[in-house]
Amino acid sequence: MADQSPDYDLDDELALDDAAQYRALFEPTRMEITRLVGQRAATVSELAEALDKPKGTVGHHVDALASAGLLKVVRTKKVRAIEAKYWGRTARTFLYGGFEDPGVLVPSPLRTAAEEFSGKGDFGIAAVRYAQIPDDRAGEWARRLADLAAEFGSQAPAGTTTFGLVVGLYPTDRPTLPEEDGR
Repeated sequence: MADQSPDYDLDDELALDDAAQYRALFEPTRMEITRLVGQRAATVSELAEALDKPKGTVGHHVDALASAGLLKVVRTKKVRAIEAKYWGRTARTFLYGGFEDPGVLVPSPLRTAAEEFSGKGDFGIAAVRYAQIPDDRAGEWARRLADLAAEFGSQAPAGTTTFGLVVGLYPTDRPTLPEEDGR
């Protein structure tokens, strides 16, 4: 498997722990910026070109992400008497969960996937399944899903289509039947 690591050092994980980080990340342009710099470090000009947005707008979003501790300058380069800043993520994976603030809208990965998939051809699968399993088996499933997601995300860029992968394992409040008498 080819590794699609960025061209700079970064932590494996960062647990988001305050409202400012959530607000900074869960804005569509900022989410795209963090995705793009997950491929390689980039300047504001490069990001603006990739996103087809004005440099001032992208610079504002980069500053917000940096203030929240989600982006950082990973290197600089002298370009015609100006020092170009190359931005990168602070972590490969941002972990979120357990934060409850009604003022922070966390996007639903499934809703995003459904919107992106709508009318996009023959590829795609979606399934929701439920199983009553012991905690240790849930932990095993979580590790396997994390490995699958990591493998998917480390693919070397190829082809002309960017595909998305949504995985999840979570406890529910779904009711269960009591055990039958005599079992």
